[in-house]
Amino acid sequence: MKKICLALAATLALSASPALAQDEAAFFKGKTVRILVGGASGAAYDFVGRALAAHMGRHLPGEPSVLVENMPGAASIVMMNHLYNRAAKDGTVMGMPLNGIVLEPRLKSLSRDGSNVHFDLSKMRFVGTPAQQPQVLWVWHKTPFATVDDLKKMPSNFGSTAPGGDNFILPTLANALLGTQMKVIAGYKGVNDIFLAAEQGEVHGATVNFSSLLGKPDWMKEKKARILIQFGTERLANLKDVPTAIELATDDASKQMLRVYATKFKTTYPILLPPDVPAARVKTMQTAFDETMKDKAFIADAEKIGLEVEPLSGSDIEKVMAEINGAPQEAIDRLSKLVN
Repeated sequence: MKKICLALAATLALSASPALAQDEAAFFKGKTVRILVGGASGAAYDFVGRALAAHMGRHLPGEPSVLVENMPGAASIVMMNHLYNRAAKDGTVMGMPLNGIVLEPRLKSLSRDGSNVHFDLSKMRFVGTPAQQPQVLWVWHKTPFATVDDLKKMPSNFGSTAPGGDNFILPTLANALLGTQMKVIAGYKGVNDIFLAAEQGEVHGATVNFSSLLGKPDWMKEKKARILIQFGTERLANLKDVPTAIELATDDASKQMLRVYATKFKTTYPILLPPDVPAARVKTMQTAFDETMKDKAFIADAEKIGLEVEPLSGSDIEKVMAEINGAPQEAIDRLSKLVN
C-alpha cells in the first residue's frame, strides 16, 4: 500500500510540473522583472546586476524583460527597506544589496540602534550569488609600500566612500588587529574616484572587491596595483602568493574576528526576494538564476567586467547565514566594537 501511495504521489508531481511551468510562463510573459541594486551606477554591483539582467530573462518562464534600478543609500539599507516593505511580493522584484547586509542582524554596523533598519532578513529568501570574491587591499605601484610590514612601519592614506563601507571598515580592522597605520579618508563617490585619486597621488591605495581590479586589465597587466592582503576566509586560486588577513593575525581572538567578517565574502553579490513571495515563485527564480550561471553568454559578459563566476545557490547562501548566526557572541561583540 505504501509503494502504491508513493507511486501515485510521484505521478501527480510529474503531471503537475507542466501545468506549473505553464502557469509560471503565463505569469511572467510580458512583464518586467526589476533588480534593485543597492549601490551607485558605474560600480561593481551595478555592472554585475546589469550582466545578470541581460541574460536571466531567457531562463525565466515567459521570458520577461529584466532591468536594473539603482537605489543607493546607507550601504543598501535604503534599498532593503524598500524591497521589504514596498516592492511587489510576486517575484517581479529582486534586490542586490552590498554584502554587509548579511552580517547586519548580528553586527549592527550599518545602524547601531537598529532604528534605520526596517527589514527582517530571516523572512526574506535568497536567490543566489554569482561570485564569492573577497575584498583585497592594494596600493599604487609608485608608493613606498611593498609589503604589509611597510604598512606597519609607515603611515599611509587610504581612500574610502563612507564609514559603513568595506573600504572604510577593512583598513580600520587591519589597523586594530594587524598593526597597520592606515589613515582612512572618506568622502569619495565611488571606487572609480578612488582609482583616480591613487593615480593622482591623493591616496596610496584602498580596499575593493577583487573583481573591481580585474575590471582594470591595464592595471593588472602592468602591475600598477600591488595587492598586499586579501580578506576572504582562504586564499583565492589566482592570488596564491597574497596572504589573508586571518593568516597575518597573530592571536586567536583576532583570527576569529577576521574569519567572522570574511564569511560575508562568500556571498559577494547576494540576490534576494522580499518576504511572502509564493514558494513556487521562489523556486522558479532560484532555478532561473542557477541556469543563468551556466549560460555561456553570461559567463562571457562576466569576464568582460572582471567577474569570475563562482556561484552559490539560494540554499547554499542559507548555509552561510547559518554559519554567521552560529558565530560566538564574544567574537561578535569584539568585532562590533571595532566596526562601530
